[in-house]
Amino acid sequence: MKTALVTGASSGIGKSIAKQLLKDGYKVFAAARRLEQMRDLEELGATIISMDITKEEDISAALSEINKESDGIDYLINNAGYAIYGAVEDTSIDDARRQFEVNIFGLASLTQKVLPYMRSKKAGTIVNISSMGGKMYTPLGAWYHATKHALEGWSDCLRIELQPFNINVVIVEPGGIKTEFGDVVSAPMLERSGNSVYAPLAKAIAKSTDEMYNQKDGKSSDPQVIADVISHALKASKPKTRYVAGYMAKPILFLRWLLSDRMFDKLIMSQIK
Repeated sequence: MKTALVTGASSGIGKSIAKQLLKDGYKVFAAARRLEQMRDLEELGATIISMDITKEEDISAALSEINKESDGIDYLINNAGYAIYGAVEDTSIDDARRQFEVNIFGLASLTQKVLPYMRSKKAGTIVNISSMGGKMYTPLGAWYHATKHALEGWSDCLRIELQPFNINVVIVEPGGIKTEFGDVVSAPMLERSGNSVYAPLAKAIAKSTDEMYNQKDGKSSDPQVIADVISHALKASKPKTRYVAGYMAKPILFLRWLLSDRMFDKLIMSQIK
């Protein structure tokens, strides 16, 4: 039985991925900081692990536990991540550094520690959950987009490095997905920039974010669309290097490719009212 580790599995995309991989017959380890929010996964058959991706001791402890119950990780789904929004001028460097610690450095540390097993088997797949935000941009999202752009380049380099060992590196670029993203983004953003010179823009972005990510009435796609993509990628003998899925992801990325920077700026701002 193949073994999969899914990070950020306590909600949203990560939880949907873990459920799908259990259905697909894999031995699933689900990791996140919020252990209690993964009890439903445990009932379905997953082994749940408390792990803060920014803490080396948590990563080491998690891998030690996994190695006791399996030979090693065949499929690593790097899903843990979050977004901070706020004007560059209003966002502390400590907050920005934390964004990179979670979205890049924690992910990279975990990946480094998983690679020796995959290399020894000359097999494995690493799936990095990026975003359409790794190819485009939105105002007040500089630090979040910086991490996702970095993840894209990091993944491309890793893919080439691991080709001789028959290890796949897959990037998934979700569009708008019904998750906690809107709640996590809007309130802290308004705390940072809601009373600054950037307040009008911050309030407009909070409004448009709520309209897109509202759990009941929002336009975003169900997280299952990403789980389905990953399920397909893991079963493929030669998976694509990139998968794009979710609300508006494909049309927006096409327009980003087609339009000049200035024209794309205007397009983005036309959607924020």
